[in-house]
This record gives sequence, structure tokens and C-alpha cells, in this order.
Amino acid sequence: MALGEHSIETPPRAPSPVHRFGTLAVHAGSPHDPVTGAVIEPISLSTTFAQSSVGKPVGLYEYTRSSNPNRDNFEAAIAALEHARYALAFSSGSATTATILQSLAAGSHVVSISDVYGGTHRYFTKVAAAHGVHVTFSPSIEIEISELIRPDETKLIWIETPSNPTLSLVDIRAVASVAHQHGIMVVVDNTFLSPYVQNPLDHGADIVVHSVTKYINGHSDVLMGAAAFNSPTLYDRLSFLQNAIGAVPSAFDCWLAHRGLKTLHLRAREASANAAVVAQTLKASAHVIAVNYPGLASHPQHAVTLKQHRNGMGGGMLSFRIRGGQGAAERFCQATKIFTLAESLGGVESLVEVPGSMTHAGIPREQREAAGVFDDLVRVSCGIEDGEDLRKDVLQALEKAVVGPKISNGVNGSV
Repeated sequence: MALGEHSIETPPRAPSPVHRFGTLAVHAGSPHDPVTGAVIEPISLSTTFAQSSVGKPVGLYEYTRSSNPNRDNFEAAIAALEHARYALAFSSGSATTATILQSLAAGSHVVSISDVYGGTHRYFTKVAAAHGVHVTFSPSIEIEISELIRPDETKLIWIETPSNPTLSLVDIRAVASVAHQHGIMVVVDNTFLSPYVQNPLDHGADIVVHSVTKYINGHSDVLMGAAAFNSPTLYDRLSFLQNAIGAVPSAFDCWLAHRGLKTLHLRAREASANAAVVAQTLKASAHVIAVNYPGLASHPQHAVTLKQHRNGMGGGMLSFRIRGGQGAAERFCQATKIFTLAESLGGVESLVEVPGSMTHAGIPREQREAAGVFDDLVRVSCGIEDGEDLRKDVLQALEKAVVGPKISNGVNGSV
């Protein structure tokens, strides 16, 4: 049965955890080894597992594509932190997206926010369309959701909140309430915040997805994705596709990501605090046109931040428009000394990039700008360095990017 084929029934919620986030992060999915007593699980690299007789495995496992001890433990941890009954891990965030879209029948319709990750936009427009799944993009999904739904065709609503890279927010409950009236499922990409800052299932989403590569792993050394949900029917369908398609992570990557997950709460808190400092610094600068950061009271959807984010945290991501156009944006990224010019986000190190020329370059310019992704937009991922050092680095880079060329032109003009 394809996703969205029948009306949605609200699934039973996952049991309320006894312990708080930090304790769950350290201990969920982390049993002590029953043979050696090892506190940290061993890495199970075997691709196949012995059987005592034909069709009767010695233990729980047969072949590592179907299941693996490290993957099972990591999935249990993700489920616990996202308040879900089930979680599935995939070889990348893009593979997670592809598996969910693959579960839709040909002829299905999806409604997505306009300001979506470039890789997701690429899959929606270049791949999903090829197998008969069509996507409508909306810049204001909360307002337009009722009008965009096509009876008997729309099966999925796709949300990023905050969105990538303009950090716009969506009231998940508001969209889910309308979607569920029509038997439509809601998927929320929670990559930008992580389970520590936001739990979309608690606000009515049916599936929450992550690029584990980012905050969950947190060390820029693993490529992975994950999806979490509560419906047994969804589990049957998506776990079948996980095995059938085979886009699964290695045991070693699962082990690394699980290790990273144990410090997520510490890293997310520090990254969010640093981003708040950087956002305030940028907002106060005459060299900046606008700052997009959910933690600022000036953010147009700050009320959603207070409603959906833990303690009103803004997260570690922000973006801003710099005076001087694309040239200034590129100069800024090359002038920073602590922030590294690179794609990706959510690692312990701080990163900067120009979405229009990098992560979102594949989206036509007209569509990019309609979503607020202008050539002068800089995306910032704040890591866990000292916040004062990051503030100073931003200030010196702004001076070099905006003021420096004016001084050079003045000197050249006087010669």
C-alpha cells in the first residue's frame, strides 16, 4: 500500500520518556555488551550472520543490508530523541527523501515549501517527476495549504522549518491540522534544528527526517540520513523500501553517528548561543541589509520559535544579506579566519557559504530569488568555538568584504 492511500488515523504516540534529553542521548540504544560488559558497543562489521539450520539464524541477524546491530541501536536512539516509536537510518539525507517519495504511487501530488534544500528541490523536480510524482512549491504554505490540496491526489506535505537557507518558519500544527482533515501526511525536515531544539512529531507531523550528517553526527565525518515516525503501517512500508532499495549506512557510520548523538544536547546549546551572538552582531552592522535568525525577536515568525523550539532557542544556523552584492558575499566568505568556506552545516566547526552559487545553484535564479535566496545571501553555520572569537571574525570579515574594496577603488582612482 502506498503512503497516503487511505485517510490518516492518528497513530498512538510513543511512550513518554522517563528521562530527560541528555540522559536519553547518552543511554538510549546503548546496552552494555552482555558477553564482555563493554560500556560502548562494538562495531559489527560482518556482512552476513551464521544460521544454525536452513532459515534459522543463530541470533537476530541474517544480512547487514536488512539489519545490523549498530544500525538497530542508532535507530533506537533516534526514535527516543524524536519521541517516536520507530526510526530508520539511510545512507544519506537525500536517500531518506528519495525513499519517502518512492513510497508514493504514480500520480501522487506533493505540496512543499518553496525555500527548500537544493538537493530536495532537485529530487522533487528531476527525479520524482520522472516516476509520476508531482510537487507544487509554495512560499506561504500555512496560508495557501487549503487551496493547494488536490482531492484524491495530494498525499504529502513537505516542510522545512527553519527552511534552508532563509530560516523561515512554519507552524507545524497549523499545517498538520488542515492536512489531516484531508488524510494527507506531513513530513518535516528537522535537520537545521536537531531533535534537541525541536520535535516535530509533538506538533502533529507524521514523519520527521534528518540529514544525520549535520547536527546529529556533528563532526563532519559521516554521511547519513534518518526518518522517525509513530505509525506501524509506515514502518512496514518504509522498512521494506529501506531493505529493497538498499540505501543503508555502514555499521561503522552508524557507530560514529551514535557516538556523535551522545553529545548533541551540549553541541546544540553551544551552537545556538554562538549563533545568537553572531546574529546580534550582524544585525547591528551597517554593512548588513537583513539577518535571518529565528532567535531574534525581529524575526517575522518569532512567535513560532517560542511555540516550537526548546526554550525559544534559535538554533545554530543563520543567514544574512550583505551590502555590495554577490562580490561582497564571496569576499566575506574568503575573509573569515575561523569560519571555513564550505558546504554542509551542523559540525563542531563554523562554516560559511553563498547558497546562490553553491548549495542552491541548481535552482533557477528566478525561483531562488522568489524564495529569498539572493546572490548577496550568506549562510552561516555556527560551531562550538568561543563565541567572542566568532563575533570578532565576523566583524573583520565584514570590513574586508564591504569597506576594503571602497578603499582600494579610492586609492586607484587617485593615482
